Amino acid sequence: MNIKSIVAGGACAMLMLTGCNKKMNQFQADYFSVNPNPLEVVGERVPATVTANIPQKFFLKNASVTVTPYLVFNGQEVASQSYTFQGEKVRGNAPVVYYDHGGTVTIPVVYNYQPEMIKSELMLAFNVRQGNKQYVLPRVKVANGVVTTAALAQAANATPAIAPDKFQRIINEKYAADIRFLVNRSNIRESELMTEDMYKLHENIANANAASNREIEEINISSYASPEGKLDYNTRLAEQREKNTNEYLTKQLKRDNITEFGELTAQFTPEDWEGFRSLVAKSNIQDKELILSVLEQFKDPEEREREIRNLSSVFDQLADEILPQLRYSRITASINVIGKSDREIQELFATNPAKLSVDEILYCATLTDNHNQKLKIYNKAAELYPDDYRTFNDLGVEQFLNGDYSAAKANFTQAARIAPAEAEPQLNLGLTSLMKKDYRDARQKFGNAAGLQELGEATGTLYLLQGDANAAVKSFGDTKSNNAALAQILTKNYSKAKTTLAGIANPDATTYYLMAVLGARTNNESMVKTNLKQAIALDKKLARRAAADLEFANFNVANIR
Repeated sequence: MNIKSIVAGGACAMLMLTGCNKKMNQFQADYFSVNPNPLEVVGERVPATVTANIPQKFFLKNASVTVTPYLVFNGQEVASQSYTFQGEKVRGNAPVVYYDHGGTVTIPVVYNYQPEMIKSELMLAFNVRQGNKQYVLPRVKVANGVVTTAALAQAANATPAIAPDKFQRIINEKYAADIRFLVNRSNIRESELMTEDMYKLHENIANANAASNREIEEINISSYASPEGKLDYNTRLAEQREKNTNEYLTKQLKRDNITEFGELTAQFTPEDWEGFRSLVAKSNIQDKELILSVLEQFKDPEEREREIRNLSSVFDQLADEILPQLRYSRITASINVIGKSDREIQELFATNPAKLSVDEILYCATLTDNHNQKLKIYNKAAELYPDDYRTFNDLGVEQFLNGDYSAAKANFTQAARIAPAEAEPQLNLGLTSLMKKDYRDARQKFGNAAGLQELGEATGTLYLLQGDANAAVKSFGDTKSNNAALAQILTKNYSKAKTTLAGIANPDATTYYLMAVLGARTNNESMVKTNLKQAIALDKKLARRAAADLEFANFNVANIR
C-alpha cells in the first residue's frame, strides 16, 4: 500500500469519526419543551416558545437544520416562521449548535387563532442541508391542543352608553324676598312690603297654591342683625325681627286663603359675621384685606367689632355700604313642580307623543323592557326631535344591544354629527370599531369619551381582545360582566372572578360556561358539571366545545347535555 492510499484511508477514517458523511439522526420529542403546553389563545393569536435541548454528539458539524413549526388541525396545517441552526463547520450567520457538547436553542411560534385549533397538534418539521445534499427528517409532535378560553372575549358584550334623559318628576323652585330694617329697629316698614321682589314672592306662592301640579313644600324665615353693638342686644333685635316677620307672613297667608304650605319655619342669627365677610370680600372698599385679616385673627364677636371700629379710615364706609345690608329678614318659599306620572307619559305617547318633551319621551323608553316598544319610542323621539343627539344615540344603543350593528353604527354616526363633542356617541362608535377588530379607531374613539361610566368596561374589553389581560383587569375595576370575569380568570384571580360572575344581573350561556371553567381550574367537579349543564341548556353548541375544551381534560363532560 503506497503512501497516498494510507493518507486517503486515514482521512476517510477521520471523516467517519466526525460524522462528516453520515446523515443527521432523527430528532426525538423529549429534546423539546413548549411554553405554554398546551398552547393558549392570547388576544387573536396563539403564541408559544419551543426550547430545544440538543444532546452531545448529535448535531453534525457540517449540517444546518431549518425547523418549521406547524399547527395541524381539522385536516389542515398552518406554519409559523422557520428558524435555522447550524453546525460549527458551516459558514453562515445562524445560531451554532456544537457537536461535542450540544446546545440549547429557542424557536418562537405564533399563529392567527382559528376556532378549529382547539383540537390540534404542534409539529416540528426538519429540513437538513449538508454541503450539496438536502433531506427531510421525520416530524416530531411537541404539544397537543390549544386552550381557547381567551377567545370567549366578545366586543358585543360591552355596554354601550345611553345619553340619559333629564326628566324629573319633581322640580324644586325657590322664591325669596328680603325685608330690610333700619339700624336698631325691628318694625316692618310699609315700603318694604311694596317691593317688586315681595310682590313676586306672594304671586308665586298664590299661583302654587292654585295649581294642581305645584305644591308649597316649605316657607322659611331667616332674620339677621348686623355685627355691631352688644351681642345680647343684637340677639334680642334679631329675634324680634323674626317674630315681626312671622306675624306679618302668617296674616298675609291667611288673607290670601293659603292654608296648605307644608311647614312654616323660622330662625334668627344675632350677628351675621359670615354675611359681613362675604360682602366685604366682594366690595371695592379700601383695606378690605386688612378687614378680612381681622376677622380671621379674632374669633370673639366683641373683639372683632372693637378691632374693626379701630380702623377709623374705613369704618364709616362699612357703616354706609356693608352693615345696612345685614339688617334684614329673608322669606323663602320652596315650591315643588310636579311633572307627569309614568302612566300619563305612556298614555300621551300612545295618543299624542308630540305633546311630550324630548326628556319625557326618552324617559318613556325606560319604562319598558320590550325591545320593539323601545325601538318604537326611540324612532319617534328621533322623528320629533331630530336636532337632539340623544334620540339617535339611544336608538343606536337599543339596536346594538339586539345585534343590529350596522343600523346602530348609522345612528351613532348621526348622533356624533349633531354633537361632535358629546362623549356617548364617541364611545359607542368605538364599540362598533371593536366589532370589526379596528382597535386603533376604537382606542381613538374611547379617548374622546373621557368621564363616561361605561368607559372602563369598553377599554377593558379592548385590552382583553388585544391579549393584555392584566391591563383589562385594571380597566374593568368592579364591572360585573363576562368579559371582566374572563380577564380575572386569565390572570388567575379566581376568587374575584367568582364574585364577578355571581354579580352579573342577567347571566347567559357564556356566564355559566366561564363558571364551569372556574370550577375546572379550582378542581371543583360539581361546579364544572352543574354550570356546564346550564350553559348547554342555553346554547346547545357549547356541548361540542366543552367536549374538546382542554380546560375540562380532567373531567368527564362528554355526556353532559
